[in-house]
Amino acid sequence: MPKIADIEPTPNPNAMKFILKEPLTWGITRSYDKAEDAKSDALAQALFDIEHVTSVFYVDHWITVTQDGKADWNELKRVIAVPIREAPAADAQSDQLMQDAAANFDASKMTPEDLERLDKINEILDEQIRPYLQNDGGDLYVVGLEGNKLSVHYQGACGSCPSSLSGTLTGIENLVRQIEPDIEVVAV
Repeated sequence: MPKIADIEPTPNPNAMKFILKEPLTWGITRSYDKAEDAKSDALAQALFDIEHVTSVFYVDHWITVTQDGKADWNELKRVIAVPIREAPAADAQSDQLMQDAAANFDASKMTPEDLERLDKINEILDEQIRPYLQNDGGDLYVVGLEGNKLSVHYQGACGSCPSSLSGTLTGIENLVRQIEPDIEVVAV
């Protein structure tokens, strides 16, 4: 049962980041943009049952909850804290989360050359992009690489943040172009 160590605002005024003393997962992200997607996740479902909650994103020692902008954060934080404190810690759920994450990406359809390209892209994202997004209560993952088109999906606070589709996406594209000059990065 994770205890909340701190609660931080994010650059997205409708998202709040809850820092936990115990991890919810070990490196596996869980991201839900709507309640229907969270049916197999008890914590996310409990959070979506709270009025005004519009998305849930969590990994390791933190969880980001986004609201519709109609609730007072001081009141909403108290309500959100209850299911977070009741959630199982990482050891209780990590094996299933690892299996679920592996099922979301099918690398078997990629050529060895494209897999090598993707590894280089993920390496630069891991070093220079993801730590900043995670610090702000979000993240991104690569959805696909087809030819010169890299598809990424924002999670957590980044999913509905206005700057994620403009400045951040341009920054990611400029960074990835250092190793892939002709690549186009699109958010899906």
